Amino acid sequence: MAGGGHELKLLGTWSSPFALRVQLALGFKGLSYEDVEEDLRNKSELLLSSNPVHEKVPVLIHNGNPICESQIIVQYIDEAFVGTGPSLLPADPYERAIARFWAAYVDDKLLASWLQSFRGKTEEEKAEGLKQTLAAVDHLEAAFKEISKGKPFFGGDSVGYLDITLGALVAWVHAGEKLYGFRLFDAARSPLLNAWVDRFGALDAAKAVLPDADRLVDYAKMRQAEAAAAAASNN
Repeated sequence: MAGGGHELKLLGTWSSPFALRVQLALGFKGLSYEDVEEDLRNKSELLLSSNPVHEKVPVLIHNGNPICESQIIVQYIDEAFVGTGPSLLPADPYERAIARFWAAYVDDKLLASWLQSFRGKTEEEKAEGLKQTLAAVDHLEAAFKEISKGKPFFGGDSVGYLDITLGALVAWVHAGEKLYGFRLFDAARSPLLNAWVDRFGALDAAKAVLPDADRLVDYAKMRQAEAAAAAASNN
C-alpha cells in the first residue's frame, strides 16, 4: 500500500462506525497506516492530547499532526493524498456540496434517530426514533436514486465519499437485524439501498475492515447488560 514518506496513525476502536469510516477511506485510497486500538474506559495520553476538545476516537495523526472527527478526516485524506488511489469527493463543486450535505444527514438524522429507536428511555421515545429513522431512509433512498444515476454507488461506478460515510454502518445494519429483527434498509421499503448494502459489503476494501456482525451483536449485548446493571445499582 502507498503512504511512503507519510506517517499515518489511526486512533480508534474496532466497533466504532466513525473509526471504521476512516479505515475504509484509507483502504480505498490504498494508504498504509498504524491502527491503534483505544480503550475508551482508559483513554491513552496520546488520545487525550490529540483530541483534547472531545477526547473521542477517531483521530488520524499524519506526520505528528492530529485530525479529528470522521467526516473531516475522510475529506482530509482525500485532499492530502491527491493522486494516490481514487478521488473520494466529486470534482464538481456542486456535486461535492451535495455529497457533504447527505453525509451530514447520515449522522445528524439517520444515525441519531436509529440509535434512539432502540436506546430510547421510553417506548414513546423508541417509537418516535423509529418513525424518524424510516423517514430518513426514505430520503436517502431517493437521494441514492438521484445521485447514483442508475450506477452501483453514490460515487457512480466506484465508491465515493458518501458511500464511505454510509458504508461504515453496514456491519451494524446486519448486527441490528440480528439484535432487534429490524433491517435498516430492506428490500420492500428501500430496494436500492438494500442492494447497495450487499454490494458495498462484498468489496475487498470493505471486507478487510468491517467487523463480523456476530461479534458486534455480542459486544452490544455486553454493553446493554452493563448499562442495565449500572441502572439497577443506582436505584
